Formats: sequence, C-alpha cells, structure tokens
Amino acid sequence: MAKSLNEQDENSSPFVKVGECLYRRRTTKGYYALLKHAGKQVRRSLKTTDPALAKRRLADLKLKIGALSKRPDAASVSFDELANRWLETLKPRLKPKSFQRRQNSINQLRPYIGTLTIKQLSPEIFDRWESERSPGIAASTFNNERESIISVLDYAKRDGLVLENPALVLKRRKLPKSAVWIPTKEQFSLLVKTLRISGPRFVDAADLVELLAYSGMRLTEATSMRWRDIDFENGRFVVTGGVTGTKNHEERVVPLFPTLRTFLEKVREEDAPKSDQSIVQIGTAIKALASACKKAGIPRFTHHTLRHFFVSNAIELGIDFKTIASWVGHKDGGLLVAKTYGHLRDHHSNEMAQRMTFSA
Repeated sequence: MAKSLNEQDENSSPFVKVGECLYRRRTTKGYYALLKHAGKQVRRSLKTTDPALAKRRLADLKLKIGALSKRPDAASVSFDELANRWLETLKPRLKPKSFQRRQNSINQLRPYIGTLTIKQLSPEIFDRWESERSPGIAASTFNNERESIISVLDYAKRDGLVLENPALVLKRRKLPKSAVWIPTKEQFSLLVKTLRISGPRFVDAADLVELLAYSGMRLTEATSMRWRDIDFENGRFVVTGGVTGTKNHEERVVPLFPTLRTFLEKVREEDAPKSDQSIVQIGTAIKALASACKKAGIPRFTHHTLRHFFVSNAIELGIDFKTIASWVGHKDGGLLVAKTYGHLRDHHSNEMAQRMTFSA
C-alpha cells in the first residue's frame, strides 16, 4: 500500500518525535526540544543522547521560556537602552581608549537598530544591517561593531531577556593584510639627529623616540616609566604600564639591553632625576616626528614604527620569536611576531646565505 504524504514527510525528516516537544535526530541520536516562544518556533539541542536527561533539560527549558514570556523588558527595552547598561558594566574593566572604542561602535549602531526593542531584533534585522553598513566601512570597523552587537545581546541573554542571541548570524570580515614598514638603521639615526638639532622643544621627543626604539615598549608603557623601574645593578627594567597598566594587564621584567642602558645612563647623568620621576617628559611625539621626518626627507615614523624597528633588529641578530615576544609583552609565545615579521628572518637568512662561498 502506498504511504500517505504525511508518512512520507515524517520518514524523510532528520528528526523523530519521541514525546511532547521532544525529538531525536535519526543520525546522531541526540535529543532536541521544539517549543513556541513569542509566536515563533524554537528548536534547541538538549546536548545529550540520554532520554532521561533530555526530559529533565526539556522541563528546565520550558520553565525558562515561561519566565521569559512573563518579563515585559524584551518588548519594551530598546537596544539603545540595553547598550547603555552594558557600557556601564565595562567602564571599571576597560582602559579609557578601549571603552571609547566600544562607545563609538554603539554610537554608529544607533541609527540602524537603536530604537528597536530587544524583542524586535532578529537574524533578518542583522542581515539587513550588514548589507547596508558593511560595504561602506573598513573590515576592522565592521568587526568592532559586530562584536559590540553580539556582546550587548549576550548581556541580554544573561539577564533573561532573550533565549538565543540573534546576532550570531553575523560573520567576521577578513582583515586585509597591511604591509609593515621597517625603517633602516640609517633612517632611524637621521631621525634622531634631526630631532636633536631642531631646537630645545624637540629634545624630549628625541628622548621618547630613543626609549621606544631601544626598549620595544608601547607608547603608554614608555611614557609611564619611572626611574625606579630601572634596575641598573641587576641589568633589568620593569614595564608596569603606569596607572592603566600594560595591554595584557601584567607587568613584565625585561633585560636592560646594552644600547638602552647607554641611553638611560646618559640621560641620568644630564638630569640627575629622582626615582619617582618620569624618564621622558612628554606623552606623545607625533607632531615632532612628522616635522622631523619631513625635514629629513624620510618616510613618516609613528610611535609604533619604533616598536617595529626594535623587533626587526632583534630578528636580524638571530633572537628567537618566543624571547622577543616576552620582551615586547605578547602572551602567545611568539606567534604574532612570527606572523608579522617572519619574512624578515627569511630575508635575513637569504642575505647571510650569499656569504657562503668557498672560492679560494
């Protein structure tokens, strides 16, 4: 006898109904719940193949959905309001620049979804946002905004306003590879010389430039360093990051490199500083760098260029990536250094290979 249409559909489905709102996947034998919430069907994996555990988790899920349906917040609170609550939780945990970046992302999202309630947000809304927003902005900007959306709705999920995060449909955009410009030693020397002969107001900038280049520190790490952080006797210095701390919130102890020691000893002789005094007296040298580079006719240096300069010199001297990473404050064992600067080691190796001649 031919099977009815309903019987054919049931047999072709990947799920078998085994109880009220309870289904089992034919292939994996895993259990799933199929429930209604806010007028929509919700399918949720119960993450088990055990029938008794599946029933308990189904009961818990029903209670959770029941509690959600009784809360008016998801239907009344807007994305904008929830985002502001979320931002307040970040303030104590983030550095000012990181917090500002999150705040900027939320500000950019407001014209698109700010007035929508949490209940109104759906995968379709975010698909539309992506199609409208993504083409006109850089991949890094899109990824920051995407991460902010997901974080806000994870916050909503934690507080029981939503059952699932509808923004998870958004995928990260691939970041284009940016070329890292590494200045030559001649360009660096010319920069320092130009700063030092450009007048008294450029002296502090020259000190900051040399400190960054000889230590590999980030800008805020260098500008927050005090003389008490330098241990000349034991040949090391401590990177604290000052009030805001380092990028990974951990202090690190770094060897006092010979060139750095010479520079610091020279500055100490000239100024006779106190232990709690800053090594450099300015917070930025960006304008001085632009002026000096233009005057010297060399590519424009940034503070971060000097960090690249430090790392490239270390690689040329044959120092391994893991050691360099520990000096500059990376916690990945050298992966980022290898990814960013690996071509330098290959180039240096090829140059050295040209010296391997055996002619008389």
